Amino acid sequence: METIKYRIYPSLLNCYDRYLRGKLGGEELIDRVNRIPVPQTIAQARGVSFEDAVIKGTGEELYDPEILRKVRALLPRPMVKTQVYCEYQLGDVLFYGYVDVIGKMLAVDIKTTSLYIPDCFAQSHQNLYLPALKSKGIRSLRYVITDFEEVYQEEYSQSVDLTYQEEQIKSFCGFLEEHRKRITDLRIFNLLPR
Repeated sequence: METIKYRIYPSLLNCYDRYLRGKLGGEELIDRVNRIPVPQTIAQARGVSFEDAVIKGTGEELYDPEILRKVRALLPRPMVKTQVYCEYQLGDVLFYGYVDVIGKMLAVDIKTTSLYIPDCFAQSHQNLYLPALKSKGIRSLRYVITDFEEVYQEEYSQSVDLTYQEEQIKSFCGFLEEHRKRITDLRIFNLLPR
């Protein structure tokens, strides 16, 4: 195994993807790398609240019971663990994060959106949870998505092509090196304890 030079998590890679698409400025991306606090949006708060309602039963009264039922029906049975930490080393990069729920062979990540586009998670960086969870017996990752009107799912197996994600990680590492002098949170360079 190579020495770890970078520690990267999915939401940061999603920000980098938005930067590449011109939907996030360079300053904003560097602020995210430096973990400068950003106020939580109403949509983000609703997503966290919905996940708590589904998994913990907290605040269920805020949501349509039929939507909750449909989402819960797509969770693994039995649920082995929630908020499972996982990591995957890709060359000198340690990719890490938390998946919402795991069962014996299935991991699930719950998503909320205002507009669902089919197959929108095909290139998600969270698909890297698959190799990260392989040693735990996980064979597939299911995204359970709701726009609060309907429930959708996308499922990816261990055979999913991760070329896009791997190339974007390499590109992001180049961005980090290019802006190294401006990065104050040295955890990303594996120079401080997490």
